[in-house]
Amino acid sequence: MLIDEELIHLALDKALSTGADFAEIFIEDKISDSVSMVKGRVDTVSTSLVSGVGIRAYSGLKSYYATTSVISRYAVLDAASDVASCIGEGRRTAPSFVLTERLNQNIHPVRINPSCVSVQDKLEFLHSASDAALSYSGKISQVTARLSDVDRRITVANSYGLITSDRQVRTILAVSAVASSGGESQKGSASFGRSMGLEMLTDLVSPRDLGTEASRQAVVNLESDYFPAGVYPVVIESGFGGVIFHEACGHSLEATSVAYDKSEFTGKKGQRIANECVTAVDDGTIPNAWGSMNIDDEGTPSRKTVLIDKGILTSYLVDRFNGRRMNEESTGSARRQSYAYAPTSRMTNTYIVAGNDDDDQIIASIDHGLYCAKMGGGSVNPLTGEFNFSVSEAYEIEDGRIGRSVRGASLIGRGSQIIQDIDMVGKNVRRGQGMCGSASGSIPVDVGQPRIRVRRMVVGGR
Repeated sequence: MLIDEELIHLALDKALSTGADFAEIFIEDKISDSVSMVKGRVDTVSTSLVSGVGIRAYSGLKSYYATTSVISRYAVLDAASDVASCIGEGRRTAPSFVLTERLNQNIHPVRINPSCVSVQDKLEFLHSASDAALSYSGKISQVTARLSDVDRRITVANSYGLITSDRQVRTILAVSAVASSGGESQKGSASFGRSMGLEMLTDLVSPRDLGTEASRQAVVNLESDYFPAGVYPVVIESGFGGVIFHEACGHSLEATSVAYDKSEFTGKKGQRIANECVTAVDDGTIPNAWGSMNIDDEGTPSRKTVLIDKGILTSYLVDRFNGRRMNEESTGSARRQSYAYAPTSRMTNTYIVAGNDDDDQIIASIDHGLYCAKMGGGSVNPLTGEFNFSVSEAYEIEDGRIGRSVRGASLIGRGSQIIQDIDMVGKNVRRGQGMCGSASGSIPVDVGQPRIRVRRMVVGGR
């Protein structure tokens, strides 16, 4: 630990000294490495170190937070004093406590710690991905490959007597390609990330395959026609297609929104909010998954939470503080980018569970519609659930068959409506990786689903 247990106890006592009923300290030490290539040449090599302490205290339904990047006795106690002074000039009311360490089972083993591997060895993976992308087609004009890894150690202690620690190692390889012809350019991308070390790139995925996939998508888009705007039945593929549920519905199920009546799903637990073929979960316990963790950033063990069960809303994602407002216990969903952010409820690995429909039958059920093979980015308003997402690879469906490739399509709608309009769910779940930004910063998350059909959806295009 960066600071000893005696100082941790003193800081918590100081934060409680003016009447707070709960105090917590979060200690972080993180090293992040990144190596990138552009067109087969080294572009950047960077390393960042983040160390600091965050101290938080509750007084009823108010929360106060202070941080320090200086790891010293004076700085830590000064941050605790700042929190106490915000609460007021009262007397201590919280009971005394004894810190008892809880050890956590590590379900995310790491064989090759990336922070211990040379830059030269990491570049070999990037060369492999970049070479495959560049050699895919003469139309490929640009390729960028980036390998990033994080080794994060945290300790959490609080005035309930808990002290516990975790180490989180993550690795991700991302490749983007640009295809050009006749003065026009289109993009493609592929990425793969896990809560594990560099063994990911030898055991689970080939860097060459990622490079090839990025260029394939870029060439497909370059050779595609624009899709006409309208209302169509839409098929969304498995994997990163789950970003639709994550953004359009997942954020609206976080206590960050629900506890303040800023979600379209506030007060609807136990009610039917989706088609009965839809079951959705958030599971931070999937071994080595990108969004997994042994404990959350409040020290609560991670767990699997069923959000929607056969169309019925069964749970929200709850952190400790917002749980007070909702009179609910934490679901192990408190997350933050670093000690510089107070934690709040966030997703981990969120996906729609496998259904009973065959993939081929889902396509065959549509006379004319859109097949979204790869989803891009988008935006959503958690209060209304309204969203707009770009489609990075798409095809027209004609007479129950996947036809010509198309581009320029976007999906427009409302979260509460789309999950009611999902009427077919495939059997094969895949997940994709991304970074999610919200009130507590940018964090790694998995999104996923099987192939699904949305019976009616607004599609933007030309």
